[in-house]
Amino acid sequence: PQPMPAPPPATAARPAAALPAASVAVSDAWVRWLPAGLPMGGYMSLRNTGTRPLRLTGARSASFGGVMLHRSEIIGGMARMVHVESVTVPPGGSVRFAPGGYHLMLMQARDVKPGDSVDIDLQFAGHAPLPVSFQVRGASGRP
Repeated sequence: PQPMPAPPPATAARPAAALPAASVAVSDAWVRWLPAGLPMGGYMSLRNTGTRPLRLTGARSASFGGVMLHRSEIIGGMARMVHVESVTVPPGGSVRFAPGGYHLMLMQARDVKPGDSVDIDLQFAGHAPLPVSFQVRGASGRP
């Protein structure tokens, strides 16, 4: 006879289906398309409609090989991009992802072109992934 498997530890993560939805409104979600396989930027506005802080910890998309949270900053007169682990949206507050600030760094695009829409799942700590449709715009960023 084979031994019975041990029950999962009490600290095991709950499956995503059991996690609550984040209390967040997403608007103006768009991607700046760039040619020649260059990384693209994802932009949006997040508004926390809940009573607790929300922490965006990442994003995923089948349209890209990798997605990271970044922030542009100027140090010593030089612009550079810095990876950030998370972005907190205060209760009742908003955070804007825009050129020159926070953005999603979208790498290894898979057949993405201006005029498309791509789905990106936003990942908030303690919440189920939130699927958001982003409109792909040309390099100028104009709709």
